[in-house]
Amino acid sequence: MEHCVFIQTNSRQVVGALVAEYALRRNSAHADKFGVQIMHQEDYPYFRQRQGQLFLRDGIKRPWNNEDLQSFTTLRFMPPELMGYQGRAVVIDPDVFALADVWDLLSRDMQGKAILCRSRSGAKGLLGNCMATSVMLLDCAKLTHWNVERQFNDMFEFKRDYMDWICLKLEPRETIGPIENEWNDFDKLTPKTKMVHNTRRKTQPWKTGLPVDFTPTERVRGFPPFGWLMRVRRHFFGDHGLMGKYRRHPDPNQENFFFGLLRECVDKGIVTEAMLREEMRQNHVRHDAFEVLERTPPLPAPPPTALAA
Repeated sequence: MEHCVFIQTNSRQVVGALVAEYALRRNSAHADKFGVQIMHQEDYPYFRQRQGQLFLRDGIKRPWNNEDLQSFTTLRFMPPELMGYQGRAVVIDPDVFALADVWDLLSRDMQGKAILCRSRSGAKGLLGNCMATSVMLLDCAKLTHWNVERQFNDMFEFKRDYMDWICLKLEPRETIGPIENEWNDFDKLTPKTKMVHNTRRKTQPWKTGLPVDFTPTERVRGFPPFGWLMRVRRHFFGDHGLMGKYRRHPDPNQENFFFGLLRECVDKGIVTEAMLREEMRQNHVRHDAFEVLERTPPLPAPPPTALAA
């Protein structure tokens, strides 16, 4: 198809990816006009080949860990290859859930830009000139220089910094245009939200109570001691040592939204009860997931046009 939405994931976030795919289709009146493809990090052997090897991230050499919650993030740059460098693609993280019709984003006038996305929040966005690549609209024909395997390997030869790559600092700024923040709303759910992004990893609604399995940043601009402490922690206790547990999301509406979508997925057989129990066993989904599903109120029906599509 000329238009496709790509969701990148690994085995730890596969339930989120399935729910994200369902939300895209559920809430679109044009679901027949675009494809949806989940990209699984485990399907690309070059990730496994680099396990434990040092790569460059924010100027620091650290070991690559395929068991990290977000080991899939460089797949954000894979869609142009998969599209044969043709057509339009939207790429999203597996913790991004659509409330609006993604076709409105896929079909918009890009005004000659290769990439549309929003900036990161906080110091990384304002001071670090970092773009949020967790949701991007891509004109694939303008991105023929993207080759994920080659550029991934460059990080281990210390020729490419992960943060420069993931923030689009290596792309000509004139090729990047903005999208409204509501297409990538960071842990904010309002009547204007088009896609909610549960980007604060420690409060992702489906992870509450589980041991933390993501690796935090080891560089905070303006406060070097934090980075030193994080490197010491990792050296003595491992990537996830002393990181505690995932907390409940502070916004009950976002928890209800995710579990409302998940309940519909279970009802439709998109996520089976057996799969959910296995994900709970592997500490990928909170252990009280079925109890939360029981108490979660049904979501409002999608617009009639979406149902008809």
